[in-house]
Amino acid sequence: MSQPKDAAATGSNFLRHIIERDLAEGTYAGRRFAGTPGDAAHHAGAPADPARIRTRFPPEPNGYLHIGHAKSICLNFGLANDYGGICHLRFDDTNPEKEEQEYVDAIVDAVHWLGFDWHAPEPALGDAAASHLYFASDYFDFMYRAAEALVGAGHAYVDEQSADEMRASRGDFANAGRESPHRARTPAENLARLRQMKNGELADGAAVLRAKIDMASANINLRDPALYRIKRATHHNTGDTWCIYPMYTYAHPIEDALENVTHSICTLEFEDQRPFYDWLLDTLCSLGLLLQPRPHQYEFARLNVSYVVTSKRKLKQLVDEKIVDGWDDPRMPTIAGLRRRGYTPESIRLLCDRAGTSKAGGWTDYASLEIALRDDLDPKAPRAMAVLDPVRLELTNWTESFGDAAHREPCLAPVHPQHPELGARDLRLGPELWIERDDFAEVPAKGFFRLYPGNKVRLKYGYVVECTGCEKDGEGKVSKVLATIVADTRSGTPGADAVKVKGTLTWLAVDDALAAEVRLYDRLFVDAHPDAGGKDFKASLNPASKQVVSGFVESALGAARAGDRFQFERHGYFVADPVDHGPGRPVFNRTATLRDTWSR
Repeated sequence: MSQPKDAAATGSNFLRHIIERDLAEGTYAGRRFAGTPGDAAHHAGAPADPARIRTRFPPEPNGYLHIGHAKSICLNFGLANDYGGICHLRFDDTNPEKEEQEYVDAIVDAVHWLGFDWHAPEPALGDAAASHLYFASDYFDFMYRAAEALVGAGHAYVDEQSADEMRASRGDFANAGRESPHRARTPAENLARLRQMKNGELADGAAVLRAKIDMASANINLRDPALYRIKRATHHNTGDTWCIYPMYTYAHPIEDALENVTHSICTLEFEDQRPFYDWLLDTLCSLGLLLQPRPHQYEFARLNVSYVVTSKRKLKQLVDEKIVDGWDDPRMPTIAGLRRRGYTPESIRLLCDRAGTSKAGGWTDYASLEIALRDDLDPKAPRAMAVLDPVRLELTNWTESFGDAAHREPCLAPVHPQHPELGARDLRLGPELWIERDDFAEVPAKGFFRLYPGNKVRLKYGYVVECTGCEKDGEGKVSKVLATIVADTRSGTPGADAVKVKGTLTWLAVDDALAAEVRLYDRLFVDAHPDAGGKDFKASLNPASKQVVSGFVESALGAARAGDRFQFERHGYFVADPVDHGPGRPVFNRTATLRDTWSR
């Protein structure tokens, strides 16, 4: 039996127990892998598939993937990897009105960026590396043949009630449904009507193909669910070949079976659909269209993160109404948005791993996402200094201290305090510096240890300075802070500890700083559950979710590449914007602060 590659790191959960049981018992040994879609006869002559698992990640290409999808991606690809199996990337593209190639491309990019790949050696095909990227539309021909087989065997019928009539006759949890007046048609009559649907002889909405199961079932999903509907819409993959399209719940289990998926892992909202999944596959196996052993569905609790919405409809609304700047807006919970904000694949995988895998639902606080980011970047992000709300600090005794107004004092700062092998940053202390405006107070509050008249602080990596006052503009706003250098206190020299101070300031020399656009992103919503209970989620929008400031960063960051990440000392983790940053236009996005400030 294949073992997880790092069982200690991945931990245990109920899905691992199921997989290990199936591998130990050889549940899926000896199946036939045809390599291309087909029916049982097609698979019969194919090579035997080894006893291993196949999972799949099956997104619908009707929007960008979000943080909730990341959990499913990590779980499906991770389990396949740990147990020496294969995970398929498959697009459930059965609703052409809402699907676009843009979404297909974005999903492929997101899965790959998270660190997963759908290419794998295929032993049944002579160990040749194969791409396991599929589309539901690859199987439309087979799905239709299966539909005709179901009709011919009396397991499906064409219903011509209106949508409202079907809804009313479905019943509810307290009342059984009512059978359609078309349910008693003969297989021959239904088959003729189905072919009329396929050939475009009926109008959109005039008829649907329904499974014939049990209108009195306690599970409403078994009350003759729809299998096909008429929809004249151009499909991104098949064009105008079809005017009828399969329902997702019909297509999905067939796709799993044709791809030899062993463990169809999905979120808990599909638990009530599992009986139909089982009914359909067992019925098609009994008709000789599919082979046993067939796939089995297992459900886990989805990843729910507070302070976000993950409804694709609502995310699209934010984009369409220009509340955000596109699907990759750094405030969006989409993988594209998190990536542009500066999150790393490792941090998102870490969050998903820490969230665990179980059947118990619950919420993960947004702070956990930021913690995962800090835990990932703290040991590896290079440091830099930035001033985001600048005010000038003039060192009035500069010439006296160094004998030359043009002198610039070199100060060395580590690229990373825990990795001396990475070297040092070369900073230049000058007579005029940029400091943060809130580092000065004319009248300090209790516990304020930064600059105020008469107080001494250390310029980080530099000298101790003593504040002597300030200058103001015509409106009474502080335009310059004044201070003097305290001699023989440079960091790293014997005199550095001669003067004790309680405050240390970050700074940049005015003539050695790079002006930059800095985008300070925060949570998009102020309510932990913005769309709970039918609330208008837009009423919870955070007006301070994006603030753009003109700041300064170390001049060396002029060479930063788009996507490079840094810890701006004191401020947090930032990324050179992957889209807008470039030569001559430095743009940095705040990914997360150094510590959680939201609760305050």
